[in-house]
Amino acid sequence: MPKDFVSLADWSADALREILARAAELKQLHRRGERPQTLQGRSLAMFFEKPSLRTHVTFEAGMTQLGGHAILLRPDQVGIGTRESAADVATNLSRWVDVLVARTFSHSLVEELAAVATIPVVNGLTDLLHPCQVMADLQTVAERHTLDDAVIAYIGDGNNMANSLLFGASVLGLKLRLATPGSHRPALRVRKQADELAAASGAVISWSEDPVEAVRGADFVYTDVWTSMGQEDEHDLRLEIFQPYQLNAELLAHAPDAWVLHCLPAHRGEEITDEVLDGDRSIVFDQAENRLHAQKAILERLLIG
Repeated sequence: MPKDFVSLADWSADALREILARAAELKQLHRRGERPQTLQGRSLAMFFEKPSLRTHVTFEAGMTQLGGHAILLRPDQVGIGTRESAADVATNLSRWVDVLVARTFSHSLVEELAAVATIPVVNGLTDLLHPCQVMADLQTVAERHTLDDAVIAYIGDGNNMANSLLFGASVLGLKLRLATPGSHRPALRVRKQADELAAASGAVISWSEDPVEAVRGADFVYTDVWTSMGQEDEHDLRLEIFQPYQLNAELLAHAPDAWVLHCLPAHRGEEITDEVLDGDRSIVFDQAENRLHAQKAILERLLIG
């Protein structure tokens, strides 16, 4: 079993399915008011370079619910690269806490922390990948549909969400359609690795520049913001490039039975309309709720197997 949860591509299909099954179980226990104290006495450090609502609250609440404790570390407090090297930070934290969640701009920083730390490191989001979100997404899909038969369409920017969906689908052998502009496809390194994984798992993955082609007849339609944190200076250009990819009622009509997914936060009126986000087929807040349970299952897997 991998020491860390940095990329879904590091994990086997069986292990990911076991985590998803445990997440579903933890959700049912939570709703019955039962909170197993499986991580009693354990400590989680959370290093966040980027703002966070869902990642911060769900990891801290989840660790508390499992009997553990969470500590928030801000970048100006830690000073990676100024006060101290990433390696020294990882070494120190390994002496004090049981697990580290890192939410950073650079993916290589999370990789460096994981390489040096003797404790598990969890990728809480980088510019390249967002694996914890995809675990919550897949839990949400499985609540509405048989996971292996579901057709998931993703439209918009080939960003960290698209990259992680590619890895999740390619490891688990799922059906994923991507529609992005040719200039904004998922990262080449991710596409190459996903192709190799899909060849082994039987995943059916396709890409098109046409959002209608991707969405037509899909069971789930997923989108994300067009301008991510750190890309604010590109906002106006991105609005122009991605306008044909807006998830609105007209596009959703091509998937009349589809559920709507969005990892949040949403830029309402840009990548998705209020009508769709707040509509009867939107399950975006189920996704947000499932961050709590998916991440509890991930923490359990890393700390107690």
